[in-house]
Amino acid sequence: MLHSSKRILTTHAGSLPRPRELSEMLVRLSRHEPISEANLNASIEAATRDVIRKQLDAGIDMGNDGEQPRESFFTYVQHRMSGFGGRSERPSISDVVAYPSYVARLAAMIGPDSVDLRHAPKAIGEVRYINRDPLEHECADYVRIAAEQQPGFRESFMTAPSPGIIASAMLNDYYPSLEAYVAALVDALRVEYQTIVRHGLILQIDAPDLAMERHTSYANRPLKDFQEFVELIVAGINRALETIPRDRVRLHVCWGNYEGPHDRDVPLADILPILLKTKCEAMLISMANPRHEHEYRCFAGKSFPPDMVLLAGVIDTTTNYVEHPEVVADRIERAARAVGDPQRIIAATDCGFETTIGLSTVAEDVVWAKLRALRDGAAIASKRLFG
Repeated sequence: MLHSSKRILTTHAGSLPRPRELSEMLVRLSRHEPISEANLNASIEAATRDVIRKQLDAGIDMGNDGEQPRESFFTYVQHRMSGFGGRSERPSISDVVAYPSYVARLAAMIGPDSVDLRHAPKAIGEVRYINRDPLEHECADYVRIAAEQQPGFRESFMTAPSPGIIASAMLNDYYPSLEAYVAALVDALRVEYQTIVRHGLILQIDAPDLAMERHTSYANRPLKDFQEFVELIVAGINRALETIPRDRVRLHVCWGNYEGPHDRDVPLADILPILLKTKCEAMLISMANPRHEHEYRCFAGKSFPPDMVLLAGVIDTTTNYVEHPEVVADRIERAARAVGDPQRIIAATDCGFETTIGLSTVAEDVVWAKLRALRDGAAIASKRLFG
């Protein structure tokens, strides 16, 4: 995995805007409605090529396919794994329902053409990875299309969900316990993790569950119960990564990619010691939003291992404000001072920009302006940190 050896490198958290035609087909696919496979594949191909070009134009060093082939960052597994069906009833997000006027506002923003994450399919049978074709095609197509761009990305990554977010949002109605369900998901996801790395890509594991579930599934339970859940999921991730070199993995943790109160979020300090047990070389943490910007301090001193890289979230993905490059540079420099080495800092976004179709907050044109601000802020910080 690359480090910022001469300047601060840039990346993002994975998902980027999809064209409307593709989004409509993926929503229908998520509902198991009939679509033209040929039209879907052609639309994915065009969207992937476009999103790669736009990332490069915006100055992204470490890019991906923007998750163009997927309906959301985790429910797409229903098309690749057995055992899913029916309808989950995911617990409400506690900080959201605490504010009725915000609930009404949020409901008005969610249209009928959105992927319904609260009612995702649930586990009703044995979960196994049975359809590798979409995964193989996604990896191979991305590698092929990215190679067409010269100069291209300095490094490429591909995302995959943690077992914890699937277990938390695609509820269990088959296995005797959470532990048994997680174990089955670990075995299935191992296929996806290994395939991504085999194609020469950095694996990014998306694990909002490791923070967000504190104010969702564990909202009314002691902190210790949630920390035990985090321990369970980190151990499961490590089992799935047994054959994968640590320097091919980065972990993304956030508190939910929505513009809401977030006043019930678990402090990073309460979970970071457990997160650091993950077999990964890099960790992407949200640090640009108003609730967590101060938590760069958690990486000061000996808190962050000297052999790890911090992908610092310095762009907020829930607001249409375009950050001033000087603000971005300040955030990067604070993170670098806390870690003690600018070579171990990579500038990133807090989360994705369209983690789920229909639930994005930032307008498409603004997304690219924000990524250009990321590039410009990283350039300013590079001059100050590297000379």
